Amino acid sequence: MTADTMMIHVRFGNDGSVVEISERPASLSPPEWFKALSEAAPNLYQALSGGRGVFRLGKDQLDAARAKVVASEAA
Repeated sequence: MTADTMMIHVRFGNDGSVVEISERPASLSPPEWFKALSEAAPNLYQALSGGRGVFRLGKDQLDAARAKVVASEAA
């Protein structure tokens, strides 16, 4: 993992819903941010044990996902 790689941590509830996710814009709920990241980087998610997972994104990919969210809110 390089210095430009960001790890976005995800925690799921017992029912499979997204309970917590890091680097989330304040305007989005945890499930909305998970969906946005899943669409922006579908191959960069890794499921972990214990109802957890991580996205390993480059800083530029994370910035692009945030910019897309901001643009959709402005529309």
